[in-house]
Amino acid sequence: MDSMMTLALFPLLLTGATVLVVMLGLACKRSYAVTAGITIAGLVAAFASVCAVTPAAPQKITPLLLIDRYALFYQGLILASAAVVALLCYRYFEKHEDQREEVYLLLVLATLGCMVLVASVHFVSFLLGLEVLSVSLYGMVAYWKERGHALEAGIKYLVLASASAAFLLFGMALIYGATGDMSFSGIRDLSVSGSSAALVLPGIALAATGIGFKLGVAPFHLWTPDVYQGAPAPMTAFVATTSKVAVVALLLRFLPASSQYPPVHLVFSIIAVASMCAGNFLALRQSNVKRILAYSSIAHFGYVLVAFLAGSTMGSGAVSFYLVAYTATTLAAFGVVTLLSNSDGDADDVEDYRGLFWRRPMLASGFTAALLSLAGIPATIGFLGKFYILAAGADASAWLLMIVLVVTSVAGLFYYLRVVVTMYSPAPEAPPQEPRVSWEGILVIGVLTILLVWLGFYPDPLLRLIRAAVAISA
Repeated sequence: MDSMMTLALFPLLLTGATVLVVMLGLACKRSYAVTAGITIAGLVAAFASVCAVTPAAPQKITPLLLIDRYALFYQGLILASAAVVALLCYRYFEKHEDQREEVYLLLVLATLGCMVLVASVHFVSFLLGLEVLSVSLYGMVAYWKERGHALEAGIKYLVLASASAAFLLFGMALIYGATGDMSFSGIRDLSVSGSSAALVLPGIALAATGIGFKLGVAPFHLWTPDVYQGAPAPMTAFVATTSKVAVVALLLRFLPASSQYPPVHLVFSIIAVASMCAGNFLALRQSNVKRILAYSSIAHFGYVLVAFLAGSTMGSGAVSFYLVAYTATTLAAFGVVTLLSNSDGDADDVEDYRGLFWRRPMLASGFTAALLSLAGIPATIGFLGKFYILAAGADASAWLLMIVLVVTSVAGLFYYLRVVVTMYSPAPEAPPQEPRVSWEGILVIGVLTILLVWLGFYPDPLLRLIRAAVAISA
């Protein structure tokens, strides 16, 4: 391995080194503040290194990894979102009486798994990255085991994630049997050569089933609301954003031209329609904020699949822009939930937010901006994200998918605006007990809110970055 390859791997190496330092620190002397500081510093340093190593890209690191601008763009997004989650974790888990430090070890391990996923071009690295991520998430979801809902959510996620891994492995085996190759390029080469797809199509279907479980799209979505509700609020934010971003980035590499297989294109179209309908219409009946955001995420990844099915550079760019918009928006929403939660439980009931604007105007304003962005209201980054998805769908003549997207988005306005109206309603006579909001929490929500609005008005720098990344993706 030459110096340029080592340089290209630097973000991964720094994240791995952070894992080791945190682990050794826990073995030598426990200190919650020091562990949190090392974690945040390591993630920030790894994020900074992404910018520094860009001139070294692209570099093929063995047959398993490709570090190009596409991988670096998504690694930067993953590290930034993980750093935000780590900041949100600090005050939240400070209330935990025992073994608080391990949450940071699990967080950095899960981040490392995500970074491997987005650089994978081979089934071996795909599986390694996915399992590192999944095993870490089992512990993160059930971390506050004293709460019955958290333990239940962890068990549900463990069982369903294990089942999805079985589907994925079987699909990989069928694809390998047909192509004799475990690299993603083998699927593309087979489609170009016109070889028999007798094993490839079932293999792709089974692999897509496994990926569908990880994304929580319909009909593989049943775990999503229960896990979102039961997991600690910062961990829910990580599951909803960082882990799913990594899986979508992998999907763009794994099946960049699904339209070459009409049955695969049809199946993904059905999944997209089912996700948009199920996510938006099931959320209408919810009174739990975390469950509302869970069903919302199902719908949003249905929107992402619309751009994915466009199968062009424009579609890939729309997916990437929407993932940035969704990540920033969802982190802001769950950040507010985290800051309002206390040791007795998370602030996840809609009634907990009644009159919030009159008690915590900054948090209410940030939550309002996040909900409006999720709804796709103009002057937010969420509006532009949906616009680019519609543009990609129009470019691919996916008119049915576009109609479903527009109709279900209008239906989704109801449950977002219901929470907004509740926040600006008169405060109850006996408002819920709320913890003191930390300065780092206010900083996180403030920065994310500014990003949601600023990029909604001026997205050009982000668009240039995305165009440079997706134009050379493998």
